[in-house]
Amino acid sequence: MRTQLLIAAMIAGTAMAQTDPAGAGAAPPAEVVPAAGAPAPAPRGEVPDPEKIRESADALAKMRQQLKDVLAKLEEARATKDVVKLNCVNEKLTQIKGLLRISEQADVALQEAVAKREGSTAQHEYTKVTIARQKVDQLRAEAEECIGQLAFRTDENLQVVVEEPEDLPSGDPSRPPPVLEIVLRPPPASPM
Repeated sequence: MRTQLLIAAMIAGTAMAQTDPAGAGAAPPAEVVPAAGAPAPAPRGEVPDPEKIRESADALAKMRQQLKDVLAKLEEARATKDVVKLNCVNEKLTQIKGLLRISEQADVALQEAVAKREGSTAQHEYTKVTIARQKVDQLRAEAEECIGQLAFRTDENLQVVVEEPEDLPSGDPSRPPPVLEIVLRPPPASPM
């Protein structure tokens, strides 16, 4: 009998722990009821599906514009014939193209997921586009740094004029004149 009571108490305790996720004695969270005719509010931090599609399209448009801006920077680097600038901008351009391609695929997948009402898939694809947008912003700024940062260091029209002072000794200092006389050390003063 005592064993049966102990088992019953354990089962009841397990059942109560499973039905009370907020903790013992905590009140369940209040449910938000939308007004009549209003769309249901999205959970905290989540964007509604139509808004995801609109923001994704806006992000793609901005990324394409940034791609054009970086292409202009690439042409600027080509015009200056500076290989360092060209390589730097070209690296950023290649990364932007890859991120844009991923974003376009994610946008299509987002639209399909919204049409199929797959919330988690839609959120995942939306997150991909959002992260890619932030990375493209960063890469565009880095491409601008490639052009601006190196511009003051190198200039193909730069001329260096060296003026030698007249009071410098003549001759090549790296080739000293040969020693003419070899001086031997005198013997010690005392033999001890």
